[in-house]
Amino acid sequence: MPIQQPVRLLAGVSMLALSLAAAPAFAESSAAAATKRVSMAAQASASELFAALIEDFEAFEHENSPGARARDGDLEAAGEWFDVSPANLDAQAAAEVAFLARLEAIDSDALDGNDRISYEVLDYVLRFRVELAPFDEMRSPFQNDSGFFSAPSYAAASTRPRTIARAEAWVTRINAIPAYFDANIAWMRRGLADGFTQPRLIAELAASQVEALSDPDTLRGLLIAPIDQLPEGLPQAERDQVRADAEAAIRNAAIPAYQNLLTFFRDEYIPQTRTSLGVSEIPDGHEYYQTLVRYHTTLDTSPEEVHQRGLNEVARIREEMDEVISRTGFEGSFADFLNFLRTDPQFYAETPEELLMHAAWISKRADDAMPRFFGHLPRLPYGVRPVPDTMAPTYTTGRYWPGDLENGVAGGYMVNTYDLSQRPLYTLPALTVHEAVPGHHHQISIAAELQDVPDFRRDTYITAFGEGWGLYTETLATDMGLYTTPYEEFGRLTYEMWRACRLVVDTGIHYMGWTQAQAEACLLENSALAPHNVRTEVQRYISWPGQALAYKSGELLMRDLRAQAEERLGADFDIRAFHDYLLADGAMPLSALESKMLAWIDDQAAALAAESGE
Repeated sequence: MPIQQPVRLLAGVSMLALSLAAAPAFAESSAAAATKRVSMAAQASASELFAALIEDFEAFEHENSPGARARDGDLEAAGEWFDVSPANLDAQAAAEVAFLARLEAIDSDALDGNDRISYEVLDYVLRFRVELAPFDEMRSPFQNDSGFFSAPSYAAASTRPRTIARAEAWVTRINAIPAYFDANIAWMRRGLADGFTQPRLIAELAASQVEALSDPDTLRGLLIAPIDQLPEGLPQAERDQVRADAEAAIRNAAIPAYQNLLTFFRDEYIPQTRTSLGVSEIPDGHEYYQTLVRYHTTLDTSPEEVHQRGLNEVARIREEMDEVISRTGFEGSFADFLNFLRTDPQFYAETPEELLMHAAWISKRADDAMPRFFGHLPRLPYGVRPVPDTMAPTYTTGRYWPGDLENGVAGGYMVNTYDLSQRPLYTLPALTVHEAVPGHHHQISIAAELQDVPDFRRDTYITAFGEGWGLYTETLATDMGLYTTPYEEFGRLTYEMWRACRLVVDTGIHYMGWTQAQAEACLLENSALAPHNVRTEVQRYISWPGQALAYKSGELLMRDLRAQAEERLGADFDIRAFHDYLLADGAMPLSALESKMLAWIDDQAAALAAESGE
């Protein structure tokens, strides 16, 4: 039925066109009205075709997502992991080719504003899935600090069973860990055969995480947690039975699966991995990286252009850093100032609790300032939490873990308390606003609450948009009054320099053959990042080619759009309206964001002109 309706509409358009040709005596106004009807019919046709496509695509996505089906009450799905079998992934790839062909057959110019944005987002999602599919990325299913082996611990942290049946589904999922790991091991063996592997350095870091998770006490504590959170009112006998079943599943399935995976890493995978760093060193690596550059930036750009953009930003930010140093009264060279920041005890917490308290205090000050800069605030709250000990040594300084209001899980601003000598307090305000509010928590939670948009729009995370927004908010925090000392302002510039160096480092490693030492030098010589953070960050870029390019790409556009709005609207510029409108439609490719916001600026300017009678 959805396909037949547009056909009838197209037939109506043809008949209307014939009638116009046969009646040249119609008045001009009648002809204009008829032309408008033709346009409306064509728009309805495109809209119907697009609506049918979205319905089919979302049904496809839902069917292939155990998590989505579980949220809808499917107990069988609640006991499953994602199906990474070659047959299933091949079937998905074929379906996505067909979806893209259907999308390309629709005239996007005939769609209205909201559908136009949905078209742009879906085009981005499908086009890059199709472009990346031939590279079989599943052959390397992990990065330096996480991977498929992290999925059980992440799932445990977000699983809150409220019934015995849900708890039993969690037990089923624990029992399914061995098969899930075996399927990923099969992909890794295929990667070894093809020469498509992570560098040995990254494989060793991943193995260290698997080793930590292989500890029986550690793993039991992680996987039994959902059972411990069952409501007290449930029958005790049933609670005891499901706990016993969970303990058996952990003992007989989960622990052996992790130990087997660790053996595979040590004895088979690591000895055969490549010693080179850049992804360009693997078969078809240059083409793969060029595709990743366009995917992560959402721009039609090249590694060479991105590299030069990074060099330009490094030079600009260094000038701002020098100005801030002069305000501190410090006497000495730039390198001396960096050494002072890295070594003076005044800039470091003495205990994990102290670091978390600083982060929480900055978070509450940001919360306090939010209504001055945003008219629309999300319902979902967030908490400040330490990064779990099992992943902290190789994890980044901080990260955001999305929450789930329906499942009773708040968003999580994760603060790494491992090795406090590497966690300076002067960078904490920039980190906090980026990961919590007004950064990732605010943007992702707003997207999750979008109304009257397809489900995929709420769930799609486009890195250049999301990380660009996070980086933009670090500068916005200056307006919010969250940097209270020149050192904290220098910390903000350090974080901006960090993202500028990413453009240089990522392209340097993966396209220009840089060594790890060359990559680390950009960060060590131009920012106050602690050496441990520099090392883990560069390891992350090595393991996740292209992702680091997204931050600056999005941030530079958002800052430019705000500057254009401020110049055009002058004293009538409304910062709350600007931010709300920028986030109002969720994530989208940067080209779509630019078109949307320039149109908004034009509309605001026109409204102001009309009010003043110009």
